[in-house]
Amino acid sequence: MRYVFAGDRELSVKILRFLKEQGMHPLALLVSEGSNASHAQELIEVSELPEERVFYGKSFTDEKAMAILSELDVDYIIGIHFPYIIPKRVLDIPNIGFLNLHPSYLPYNKGWHTPSWAILSGDPYGATLHFMSEGLDEGDIIHQKEINIQPNDTANSLYARVLDLEFDVFTEAFESLKTLQPNNMKQTHMGTSYKKKDLFKIREIALEDATTWGNAIDTLRALTTNKIEEAVCFEKDGKKYAVQINITEIDS
Repeated sequence: MRYVFAGDRELSVKILRFLKEQGMHPLALLVSEGSNASHAQELIEVSELPEERVFYGKSFTDEKAMAILSELDVDYIIGIHFPYIIPKRVLDIPNIGFLNLHPSYLPYNKGWHTPSWAILSGDPYGATLHFMSEGLDEGDIIHQKEINIQPNDTANSLYARVLDLEFDVFTEAFESLKTLQPNNMKQTHMGTSYKKKDLFKIREIALEDATTWGNAIDTLRALTTNKIEEAVCFEKDGKKYAVQINITEIDS
């Protein structure tokens, strides 16, 4: 199995280590740069690749980089939380496809802030390994698993659990990837899709708004992420406040 690895975040490091433990070494590495680059240096160290095989930020779309990647004759480019839009000319480089590991149960919750929208919508949630396509998260599914959303889950706790599930999904699919015969299941309906800005449209609430306790709690759960700037907020006496919650299961 010949592959290029593209990733960021701790999960990508974990998966690259797994691949190397299976005797599968990357031929090139695409990493984030700037504010996006949380684990770029660690990926470079794990990959053990020479500098000329490491591409930073959007440089993988440069003509020189694309020529190098094309010459490698790879079966896959494996994308793990790689935060860049992939143009078609790059999607077409690998012989089999550009893979993406997504924290949702496709076709539900395509795009951004998937645990938040799963809590709000009640749609199935989980992790999916799929082929990338020009349409956002619309490519054929290789493997996926569902996770139950608990009443005490916030977006933050649900995301932590789905990260573990993403690793399971990838490792369970590995043998099919290795034999170059991955599953190829088309997404049968449109599902749901969200943009990054959609979450911020529902953040601000008015204290006089009428709602049910259930809707209020679900909104607070969905907007309790690891970023206070994504939390529910309200204004009172000229000051603005953000609200996050913690829910603890107790004996009845």
